[in-house]
Amino acid sequence: MEYPPFPLIDLNGSPRERGRQHGKAAPDRIKRGIAMYSESLLANGVDWQQLERRAEAMVPVVERFDAAYVEEMRGIAEGSNQPFAGVMLMNARTEMVAAARKQHVQQHVPDGCTAALALPEASADGVLLHGQNWDWRAECAETGVVLRIRRDDGPDILTFTEAGGLARSGLNSAGIGLTANALECDRDYRRGEGVPLPFIRRKVLESAFLAEAVRTIFSTPKLGSNHMAVSHDTRHGGGEAFGFECAPDETFWLAPDRGVYVHANHWICDAARAKVKDTGLQETPCSIYRDKRVRELLAPHGGRLTLENFRQAFFDDYGSPWSVCRPPRPNNRGNIVATSAMILMRPGEGHLEACPMPALNKRFTTYSLTPDLVAQKQAAE
Repeated sequence: MEYPPFPLIDLNGSPRERGRQHGKAAPDRIKRGIAMYSESLLANGVDWQQLERRAEAMVPVVERFDAAYVEEMRGIAEGSNQPFAGVMLMNARTEMVAAARKQHVQQHVPDGCTAALALPEASADGVLLHGQNWDWRAECAETGVVLRIRRDDGPDILTFTEAGGLARSGLNSAGIGLTANALECDRDYRRGEGVPLPFIRRKVLESAFLAEAVRTIFSTPKLGSNHMAVSHDTRHGGGEAFGFECAPDETFWLAPDRGVYVHANHWICDAARAKVKDTGLQETPCSIYRDKRVRELLAPHGGRLTLENFRQAFFDDYGSPWSVCRPPRPNNRGNIVATSAMILMRPGEGHLEACPMPALNKRFTTYSLTPDLVAQKQAAE
């Protein structure tokens, strides 16, 4: 089977206008994504009216965080001719499924991921590198898109996401890079209110400074756990990067080791492991060796790392289909899962490469965003 490149969608104007452009550019992918998640809920006893009620209940939560995101989602619904509840589901599926879980609906299976980054001192040409394999539903190889968002009130954004979503992984014109990995712990979904993770990721990608991104991660209440790796390459004063293991009520940070950082889907911060119970390894047991494999594959190239080294590490097939690069296989919930996308970035240069279903397809497409060198210089000063 051939996997076409993820379509590039250019967005500009007001939030509502950006949403309409997004919806009109990818109506079929949005429709397919909504059907995939809503059918899963419907099969487990959540009817469409319940889904609509949950979507509307999420609106004030998102509006308090950033009302523009609700406007953008309403525009996506209008442009794609899909219900607003479906677009909210594309952006808050984990949180909405968690609500269903409380009604004894079948447990949601977390998406996996293996992420890595290299600081400038560890790369061959002094440029920060950042990448990720996204492990999730195999269908997402055909529902993903890349959004290039032109903004008047902050850095422009280049983000890979599911069609209808506001952000997943990506970079911005100020040199900020972001990837995210699922985590689980015993504190998840016990608090009354939290901001769905895609909106937090979008806010991180709107940051002009690393400090702003860190503040967003630490200060935003969450319902479930997650890991985010955030990098910043200024192309003037070097770069910095950190990983953030987020429980709903507490965030633990990690720094690269000798300029390299790798993270999969289990808690690794000593402080976090002493305080939370990791409940995700039963679903993603391969996580304990995926990050080890990538780290060991990158180690011989320390000080001269390139995106090609990242690519080869992310293609690792040890333990297949429970591997760093997963071919499609059924999980224990009856869904077909795989490494749906491989993402490779040089954030300071606005460079992003993406490959759908890399275990079966080696074709990468390059997407670009013009860096804001003035903003990068200001961040370095």
